[in-house]
Amino acid sequence: MPFKRVVITGLGALTPIGNTVQEFWNGLSAGVSGAGPITKFNAEKFRTKFACEIKNLDINQFIPRQDARKMDPFAQYALIVGDEAVKDAGLDLTKLDLNKAGVIWGSGIGGLKTFEDEVKNYATGDGTPRYNPFFIPKMIADSASGMLSIRYGFHGVNYVTVSACASATNAMIDAFNFIRLGRLNIAISGGSEAAVTEAGVGGFNALRALSERNESPETASRPFDKDRDGFVLGEGAGALILEEYEHAKARGAKIYAELIGGGMSSDAYHITAPHPEGLGALNVMKDALDDAQIRPEDIDYINVHGTSTPLGDVSEATAIEKVFGDHAYKVNISSTKSMTGHLLGAAGAIEAIACLMAMKYGIVPPTINHFTDDEQFNPKLNFTFNEAQKRTIDVALSNTFGFGGHNFSVIFRKLES
Repeated sequence: MPFKRVVITGLGALTPIGNTVQEFWNGLSAGVSGAGPITKFNAEKFRTKFACEIKNLDINQFIPRQDARKMDPFAQYALIVGDEAVKDAGLDLTKLDLNKAGVIWGSGIGGLKTFEDEVKNYATGDGTPRYNPFFIPKMIADSASGMLSIRYGFHGVNYVTVSACASATNAMIDAFNFIRLGRLNIAISGGSEAAVTEAGVGGFNALRALSERNESPETASRPFDKDRDGFVLGEGAGALILEEYEHAKARGAKIYAELIGGGMSSDAYHITAPHPEGLGALNVMKDALDDAQIRPEDIDYINVHGTSTPLGDVSEATAIEKVFGDHAYKVNISSTKSMTGHLLGAAGAIEAIACLMAMKYGIVPPTINHFTDDEQFNPKLNFTFNEAQKRTIDVALSNTFGFGGHNFSVIFRKLES
């Protein structure tokens, strides 16, 4: 039986540079940095004192106070973007087969703030275990998908993928496969993360993974720059409505693009470091191209993982040259993490949205904060440094990689009837 086609019909975004899809895109295309001093806790004694935080968000405008208290921020974020995506898709829940509507979500960490708060409260008490009765359901990573499923009455498959920073793309590929196999007609997919906490920042600092450019937070995320010194931690969420093409067409849905391929691979090398020769990145892009049944020459834009780490950026650029050959110098490449920071398990979702909006507007978002060329990168590669570039984008590829050697890539194409 041939695979069914899968299209994107709705989007939702909550990011450090905008609290809706349009605000997010406006920030991306303008090259805005979302980094600034941490406000969520006193970071005075931390090596890194800044992050890319969500701004000007009143949770209670979206979720009643009594309900919000039962959710970790990462789950709150999921509901906010889920609502935007469902509304954007124009879904009439009364006309859907809810048994074939599902939720496949991603989060690398889950309820870190909840876990941190509860353990601190116990540690500073008298030893009596006084835990919030919502501690466990707030903390567990699958609470986000469960709440989305409850919110819309979706009775199809419902779970969360956990593959570190690749979690959201992993979730999208799983949703893609369920739909093209005919198991679902529609799915809410994406990811959310809320790790700007004492444990989150302290833990990544201990790994020496974060930039420590405290004197200039807005320029700290420098993918492919010679002086990059680590990633900037971000928070937020992204949601996409994936839908079977005929199902979408029958209800007259607006279609952003078709999802035509998903790649998966493992570095099988190191728990935190990428393969030095980019083996996992190379394999996952090849796998995505094979799945999409297209040639490397068909790709117009690559939204790279591009975290601004000394090793990761080199590994990914090396893999791109190996996979694309001379065409690597004809595609536009950019890292939107230079603006949003690294949203960990939510990164793949908002970067997929960045690809879709770039296709819609014919604009490649920039890689900001480039000051000094690094001789490790071929100068013929177009990293779209500092300013957005106009370009017709028919096919876009998005990479997301995670600790543990997890690699996932997705490919979107403008709809062909």
